[in-house]
Amino acid sequence: MDTSGLSLFSLTGQTALVTGGARGLGLAIARGLGEAGARVVIGGRDAAALDGAVVRLKDVGVDASKVVLDVRDRDAVDRAVTTVETTHGGIHVLVNNAGIQQRQAFDTFDDDDWQRIVDTNLGGAFRMARRVGPSMIARGAGKIINICSLMSELGRPTIVPYTAAKGGLKMLTKGLAVEWARHNVQVNGIGPGYFATDMNRALMEDEDFDAFVRQRTPMGRWGDPNELVGTAVFLASAASDFVTGQVIYVDGGVLAAL
Repeated sequence: MDTSGLSLFSLTGQTALVTGGARGLGLAIARGLGEAGARVVIGGRDAAALDGAVVRLKDVGVDASKVVLDVRDRDAVDRAVTTVETTHGGIHVLVNNAGIQQRQAFDTFDDDDWQRIVDTNLGGAFRMARRVGPSMIARGAGKIINICSLMSELGRPTIVPYTAAKGGLKMLTKGLAVEWARHNVQVNGIGPGYFATDMNRALMEDEDFDAFVRQRTPMGRWGDPNELVGTAVFLASAASDFVTGQVIYVDGGVLAAL
């Protein structure tokens, strides 16, 4: 392995699949991996949104394509991964970013709400890793990056199912890292803090919540999605070959502060 300088962070020759890659944090990560040299495939349910994202990625020189999939559907996951493996010869980096949020009082969530939230945020990562993992094991190398959350560590009102799922995703990361370590497959997580995304637009426009975020975050602001790129490239590259089972929180200092 070449351990000289920036070559440690090169993803040239690698294929990365990013779920939930059409917008927000997923799109920023996809762009970052592509600019580091990876062939990037973005996955999601909305074909039109994926098409638009692929155009934007190609406009900045990223080798990008799409695959339509629903991470809650085992057959859809299998078809999508088979397509990517057939087209590109394998998946070297898997980023499990697909996720949803729903805010309401805990006792008003019904069983369908719970199942949808947990099955997307936690079950989706399980299905994707289960499908992609065997080829990584056979190759003797692979990187899986799960997008966790501050809510993997903290609780807040109105998002209990999401918090439960993200807490589970942290432990899925650790457990899988231990089980697959002997195969040279590294499994890590990124825990974003409060980021300026379309999904958080309503929160950003809420004066009280915006003030809370700025007060609670030592850096005094919302994160920019591009500020996740460095951590994602590190965890996808040879620079992190002896790092596994970790969740790196990119949160402006939230978890470090009282």
